[in-house]
Amino acid sequence: MKTIRNIKKAIGWDYRSSKPEFDLDKEIYSQFKHFRLPLILLQVIMMVGTIGYMIIDDFTILDAIYQTGITFTTVGFGEVSPISPAGRLFTITLIIFGFLIFTLSITTLIQVLVRGKFLDLYKERNMLYKIARLRNHFVIFNHNEYTVQLAEQFKQNNIPFVIVDPTDELEEIAAKNNYPYYVKEETYTERAFLKSHLSSAKGVISLSKNISDSITIIASVRLYEKELGRKNPFLIICNAESKKDVERLKKLGANKVVAPPELMAKRVSAMAIRPEMENVLEEFLYKKDTPIDMEEIYINDDSWFLDQAIQDAHLRDKIKVSIIGITEMSGKFIQTPKGSTKVSKGCKLLVIGDQSGIAKAKILINRKEKPKELINV
Repeated sequence: MKTIRNIKKAIGWDYRSSKPEFDLDKEIYSQFKHFRLPLILLQVIMMVGTIGYMIIDDFTILDAIYQTGITFTTVGFGEVSPISPAGRLFTITLIIFGFLIFTLSITTLIQVLVRGKFLDLYKERNMLYKIARLRNHFVIFNHNEYTVQLAEQFKQNNIPFVIVDPTDELEEIAAKNNYPYYVKEETYTERAFLKSHLSSAKGVISLSKNISDSITIIASVRLYEKELGRKNPFLIICNAESKKDVERLKKLGANKVVAPPELMAKRVSAMAIRPEMENVLEEFLYKKDTPIDMEEIYINDDSWFLDQAIQDAHLRDKIKVSIIGITEMSGKFIQTPKGSTKVSKGCKLLVIGDQSGIAKAKILINRKEKPKELINV
């Protein structure tokens, strides 16, 4: 039984593994507290009617309950047995009270559905269950024009993400921009972290134009990270308007900080100086399903490739992948390394090739033992 449960959990079929971290059931149930009075009155009138028929017309308890029920609901089935004038007067009274309770119940139901938060809570609950199934997704805090562009790129590349923003129009915004997952909540709160299933996320992206928002989010996410005891830190990406803000955010714990003005200046400069190269980047690196991709590969500490020359992996010959740069542990970057350059501990390889080839390269160079196909090459 335990084995089956582990298999279901591994493939995502385990219901408990997809349960939201934030429970809305109590808030949903609280919406029905308005029905307490109608339900109490219903029980009271059933008891009074049953006792009344037993005393007035000497009904059996079963006949008295049945007569009270059909009278109270005004279904018009008639009398169980002949009723005295006093019994008929009592029946009229039950019908009037039954109509009043029915009217009260309908009014309460309308208030709960229209004026209350039941429908909104029910929609949010369904959304939280969908979000709970996500793994290695990104939580994007704050909605603006940057979010729209980023979300479009993520959707094209099948990267799961959740938008978190406190605006009341978030549902309409999500429908307009086709956001599959969203949470209406203050960005830096624990409620937002729980609702967005941050504990299973790969990272956090803050796209606020106000640096104070990004600072608060970074601090809150890092504290939440410590509370979780997470082994792999969250990848935190922020935007900034100046170099000074970039440095501040990095010191506070952001892994990557993008400065739109600087980024735009670099792109425009590249277009002006080397327009052909910019066209190549646009064609092969930025588009969806590009035949060429570029990625950094981390070398594990137990990899056979450590202290070996990069030519020993034969990546270009075997899987059509080329190493165009090496970032050493010290941060030094070696551009277009020679084939005799050795791979040291803690370094990262910058490779270029198709996505399939890069995936194969990751597996090949991080094996513990040298692959057999490379031994005699």
